[in-house]
Amino acid sequence: QVQLVESGGGSVQAGSSLRLSCTVSGLQFTMYHMGWFRRAPGKEREVVGAIHRWDVLIDYADSVKGRFTITKDDARSTVYLQMNDLKPEDTAMYYCAATDGTTRLHTNAALYTYWGQGTQVTVSA
Repeated sequence: QVQLVESGGGSVQAGSSLRLSCTVSGLQFTMYHMGWFRRAPGKEREVVGAIHRWDVLIDYADSVKGRFTITKDDARSTVYLQMNDLKPEDTAMYYCAATDGTTRLHTNAALYTYWGQGTQVTVSA
């Protein structure tokens, strides 16, 4: 059974940092590209960023470039989202997802097969 489990969310003030983790089980982690997505209340789901399974390419949404960093630890089957200088507009449920690593890296949520349950990030002004 494939499981993606996010953790690390919380409530913080603007300007703070958080690191989200997503630990994967039930699939061969190194065969998948990993993505982070978020959904704010009343808004559509949007991509935060994605990392190639070989860690050779990382793509970020313009809204988080320079503030968020995606890394991965293959030995732990875990992908991380380091979020710095958080803003109230970053408030959302954050999800990690896995997609077939034999294709090119992409950020289209519809092409991601496996999803976690999400972790809430709330940023107050």
